Amino acid sequence: MASEGFLQPICVKWRLCGLRWQVFIFLLSFCHIVSGQIRYSIPEEMKKGSLIGNVAQDLGLDLKRLRAGRARIVSGESIQYTELKTDKGILVVSERIDREQLCGDVTPCSFSFEIILEHPMELHRVTVEIIDVNDHAPAFSKRDIQFEISESATLGSRFTLASAEDPDVGLNALQNYFLTTNDNYVLKQHAKPDGSKYAEMVLQKPLDREEHPRLSLKLIAVDGGNPQRSGTVNIEITVLDANDNAPVFNQSVYRASVMEDASKGTYITTINASDADSGSNGVVAYSFSNLKKHLANIFNIDEKTGTISVAGEIDYEKDKKFEIRVEVKDQGGLTDSSEVFIEVVDVNDNAPVINVMSFSSLVSEDAPPGTTIAIINVNDADSERNGKITCSINTNLPFKIQSSLSSYYNLISDVALDRETTPEYNITITATDSGSPPLSSTRTLHLRISDVNDNAPLFHQRSYSTYVTENNSPGMSIFTVSARDSDWNQNARISYLLEDTQISGTPVSTYVSINSETGVLHAVRSFDYEQIKEFKLMVKAQDGGSPPLSSNATVTIFIQDQNDNAPQVLYPVQTSSSLVAEMVPRSADVGYLVTKVVAVDVDSGQNAWLSYKLQKATDRALFEVGLQNGEIRTIRQVNDKDAVKQRLTVVVEDNGQPSRSATVNVNVAVADSFPEVLSEFIDFTHDKEYNDNLTFYLVLALAVVSFLFITCLVVIISVKIYRWRQSRVLYHSNLPVIPYYPPRYADTLGTGTLQHVYNYEVCRTTDSRKSDCKFVRPCSQNVLIMDPSSTGTMQRMQSEQNILDEPDSPLEQKPPNADWRFTQGQRPGPSGAGGPPEMAMGTGPWPNPPTEAEQLQALMAAANEVSEATATLGPGTMGLSTRYSPQFTLQHVPDYRQNVYIPGSTATLTSNPQQQQQQMLMQQQMAAQQQALQAQPSEASAQPEPPKAAQTPASKKKSTKKEKK
Repeated sequence: MASEGFLQPICVKWRLCGLRWQVFIFLLSFCHIVSGQIRYSIPEEMKKGSLIGNVAQDLGLDLKRLRAGRARIVSGESIQYTELKTDKGILVVSERIDREQLCGDVTPCSFSFEIILEHPMELHRVTVEIIDVNDHAPAFSKRDIQFEISESATLGSRFTLASAEDPDVGLNALQNYFLTTNDNYVLKQHAKPDGSKYAEMVLQKPLDREEHPRLSLKLIAVDGGNPQRSGTVNIEITVLDANDNAPVFNQSVYRASVMEDASKGTYITTINASDADSGSNGVVAYSFSNLKKHLANIFNIDEKTGTISVAGEIDYEKDKKFEIRVEVKDQGGLTDSSEVFIEVVDVNDNAPVINVMSFSSLVSEDAPPGTTIAIINVNDADSERNGKITCSINTNLPFKIQSSLSSYYNLISDVALDRETTPEYNITITATDSGSPPLSSTRTLHLRISDVNDNAPLFHQRSYSTYVTENNSPGMSIFTVSARDSDWNQNARISYLLEDTQISGTPVSTYVSINSETGVLHAVRSFDYEQIKEFKLMVKAQDGGSPPLSSNATVTIFIQDQNDNAPQVLYPVQTSSSLVAEMVPRSADVGYLVTKVVAVDVDSGQNAWLSYKLQKATDRALFEVGLQNGEIRTIRQVNDKDAVKQRLTVVVEDNGQPSRSATVNVNVAVADSFPEVLSEFIDFTHDKEYNDNLTFYLVLALAVVSFLFITCLVVIISVKIYRWRQSRVLYHSNLPVIPYYPPRYADTLGTGTLQHVYNYEVCRTTDSRKSDCKFVRPCSQNVLIMDPSSTGTMQRMQSEQNILDEPDSPLEQKPPNADWRFTQGQRPGPSGAGGPPEMAMGTGPWPNPPTEAEQLQALMAAANEVSEATATLGPGTMGLSTRYSPQFTLQHVPDYRQNVYIPGSTATLTSNPQQQQQQMLMQQQMAAQQQALQAQPSEASAQPEPPKAAQTPASKKKSTKKEKK
């Protein structure tokens, strides 16, 4: 068993329903297929659905494995006696099993089948042995046996009795014969070589026809079953006159052979017997004794000669040998018997039979070598060499066939598969036996290879080039790229894409686009040869596999030039504001080079070939133009009769189709001196060249001027209304005029400790000749604060509220604090009110005069306020008002009437000599400060100049005329 590849035998024994079952399990692993063998023993005549065995348990398989592997029974028998319950893993009886019908006399009786599982493939052989049951009683072929026996029969004469047939085997088969009790005969039993038994009557007492002319006996045949069964036959013996010699065969056993393909009438052998009697008692006849029914149609015997021949068809696969009992009888009824053994010689008359147990018709091309494609069962009913089978497939295929179990073969892949090379295979399996001549059979399997995305798209070329004429229409088809993919279906579906590249810093998608399905390149824009002459792009072909594969190709697009640009004249330059003329002396000879017209064409090739022609001339007989170089030369001698003013019109034309041209006017002066030329060309009238776009420019200029005029008008009206409203507000307020004073100072007497902050509002006119007022924004929002510790710092402060922003405010000055004690001279009043002498002279508690830096800072602050008001102050009337802060607690308040200074203006307000003296002092200080500023140009350049006095319209006009001159 080890030579057959069995790894491990397992024997399990148990009893079920009083019967002893034996299970043999053999496991086999070969060529990636798990194989095993199980043997069960069951009695015949079991009911349908009866349990045979637990296949899953005996094979060590899980029930899920049986269902997932689609376990099924494969049998070559026409009748399926068993059924596999995959849900329970058991084997049950599906059809009535009759051992006698299935196996006949063959013991032991069994049948085999295979259980196949898939994913992975497993093959298990199951053998079921049928145990005989005593379901048949012995039976005789005849109801009566007739004997004619001579009374002279010698003692010990034997008379062969008909044998009973019992299809059962073993103990259930025929065991014994019994003869009813009589005085003349006893029964003797004999066993044949095949184990069957037959009986003979032996004469033990001579017959006496006169006493007993007829004898009636019964032969009983019994088997060994439980319960025991039996069969009987009647023996009728007729006593004849004496024939005291029985025929005798010359051989006790005859042996012969016959070919299974022997035709009818073929001679097999001849039997021979002799009888010592003479006359009719010596005539013998040959016959078959107890011949089985199916043998009666196969063989024939000649009664006279004893020749045995073929009468029917012999099949080695059904019966390999025959045992025939022959009998010879003389006329007196004496007989003798012998055995004839006929051996059937096998003939190679059966071709192998190929059965496909499992087949995968679709295999992926990436299946590794050694993948099982199909499981094949090959059987040959012949024996020995005639039944030895060789299985093969057609050559040049990437497959091979291997033997797994007895008569089973596996078709497996031998190398890697490639669907693109061969998408399908027709595999012809040939099974040939070893007979002479050999017989064979074929079976063709159609195998398809499923595709795997293992091939990238391939362009026909690695690079392409195409030409496009400039000024093309957007959307025009430029070129078509094409790629192929050796794969199939979705894996071969190609999409075309543009790689993200840049052309002169611009994405390529702004130049061309591509149809993803057809690969057609379309122009996105109109190309200009003068801007770009060629560009390259990368096209990507990508298939629809998973993951997708791709390849690239380079497409170079060349732009072809069109004659879309007219020549451009570089010299002489044509301007409308000035007149350029070329001078030709009157002494110029023939061929004198006057000038050269220089022109260019941005096109290329023949589109840029320029030719020059003289279109118009004052005197065509005097000048000519070079056709290729544009040189203007004289063609004759210049004389005094030639006009001084000569005008030439030259046409510059390219060589394109259609051609484009440009014209240029060349002014030529025929003179020897420049004054002569100047006098002639002063009144030279130029031809007016009208521009096609002149009307458009005029309309556009008119619209712009109209818009600016309306805008200025609206702004002026708005400003006027705003000033009028402000003047109305100021005219209704009775605010005193406040002279200039430094915004912050300290009390020299030390009686005051708080810093003084003055918030004031200014209302002044923009022109003394006008009655309206210009109202500067409230001074409460612009307060100059001077830090005593730093004389060079000015800060702006915002007041908490603006009286002008309150619509319900009457714009009246708030009353001063009740704690203030002002004298009559200290209270603000109209110009000319007197005060204490010490105040007029600058003595007493009045603080020290401001320093030059403080005065300069105050001057700059006032100038800034005036500039913010966008008006200059001239001589005129001004009203100033001061709103005192509630925190003001000084006891000595200066007399503002003595020192009125208007920032940004040269006008001063005086009411008495003291004030005039103070003004003179202030002017002297200002002059000193200006000199100091001029001495320091770096500091003066960083500070704004004081505003100048406003100019009158008349002075403005005069200054404008002076500037023009």
